[in-house]
Amino acid sequence: MDAAQPTWNVQVVAETGSTNTDLLEAAAAGAAHGTVLRALHQTAGRGRLDRRWDAPPGANLLVSILFRSGADRPHRLTQRVAVAAAIACERVAGVSPTIKWPNDLQVDGAKLAGMLSQAGGRAGHVDYVVVGLGVNVSWAPPGAARLPDGVDPGVLLDALLAALDEIGDQHDAEYRRRLVTLGQRVRVDRHQDSVVGVAVTVLDDGRLVVRPDGAPDDASADEPIDTGDVVHLRPQAAS
Repeated sequence: MDAAQPTWNVQVVAETGSTNTDLLEAAAAGAAHGTVLRALHQTAGRGRLDRRWDAPPGANLLVSILFRSGADRPHRLTQRVAVAAAIACERVAGVSPTIKWPNDLQVDGAKLAGMLSQAGGRAGHVDYVVVGLGVNVSWAPPGAARLPDGVDPGVLLDALLAALDEIGDQHDAEYRRRLVTLGQRVRVDRHQDSVVGVAVTVLDDGRLVVRPDGAPDDASADEPIDTGDVVHLRPQAAS
């Protein structure tokens, strides 16, 4: 957080429907930048693409963070939280997650954490962004990853907020270093179609650039992807 901003104001509730929904309502009512809402249990949690996010009470880190500073670039806020969460996992649990575009944390290809950012404000103007984060600490659904036994979700949150303070807005290099999607052959499923090719870069506005299979080896056919579900594919066999 910027030095001029107040410290993190962490609030913990036993149960709620969605920390994102609650914090968006609080933001609309004037809640300050740096407000953090953690729930021990969520009954209506949601991830990206409206996927349900469930966990047993007290098992995982379920938290939302309110940003007013930097709200005009929401993708940078989610990248920043992803990097800070990865750093926190290293410091608290000795686990070094990679990032799957745009902001999922993975361990050995299995999902460890996911994020959902939502913006709000006056008509035509973004005044604040709420970034919701769910980390599998002591429980994970089938096929997903979790942290080693003995990690306290509250301690993990403290480490995450400390990492956010440390990196500030200077997270670009670390985000790209951890972004395992780059250089991979991927399928990106969009609402209207799918694109299959190699992920070549991420633009400054957060979009993933994919060079479709069979396209010329230059940027002429590259497709910037704004929103989609990325699947990492095996490389094509050499002909």
